[in-house]
Amino acid sequence: MISYRDAILLLKSEGCSEKVIQHCIEVSRASEEIAGRIQKRGYDVDIELVRIGGLLHDIGRGTTHGIMHADVGSRRAAELGLDEKLIAVIRNHIGAGIPADEAKKMGLPPQDYMPLSMEEKIVAHADNLVKGTKRISTEERINRMKKKGAGKKAIERVHDLAEELGIRQL
Repeated sequence: MISYRDAILLLKSEGCSEKVIQHCIEVSRASEEIAGRIQKRGYDVDIELVRIGGLLHDIGRGTTHGIMHADVGSRRAAELGLDEKLIAVIRNHIGAGIPADEAKKMGLPPQDYMPLSMEEKIVAHADNLVKGTKRISTEERINRMKKKGAGKKAIERVHDLAEELGIRQL
C-alpha cells in the first residue's frame, strides 16, 4: 500500500489543487472515524485502505472535476500499479455508487460503479459527509443533491448507505 506521504505527493503530481487535497485529507480523516466506529461494532475493516482510499478518492480531479473524475482517477491508479482494492475505492466513491445503466446515461463507461466492500462503502459515505473541508450530515447532503436535481434513485442510495453503515453524521 502506498504511504500517506507518498499519496499526498501523488495528488500534487497528478495536478490536484490545494483545495482538492485539503478535501481529500478531510475525507481520509472522516473515513478513519467511520471505520473506527464500525470496527467497534465487530466488523473487520482495513483501516489503512480506508485511510489511503479516502486520501486518493479524488485523484482524478487533477484532470477533471466532472462525473468522469472517478473513472479517470481509477484508470490512472491502475496505470501507476496501485493496489486493486484502492483502485476500486477510487472508482466506486461517487455518491453511494452508480449502477451500469445509469453510468451509461451519464456518459461514463458502461460499468458498475457501486461500492461493494465495506472499505469502498466507508469512503463513499465519508465523501458524502464532507463538503470541501466541512463536515455535513446525510440530510444536508441529500438536500444539496435535491437542489442540484439529482435523481430519486441516487438520493435513495445515499440514504440507504447511511442507514447500512449506521452513520448519519460525524
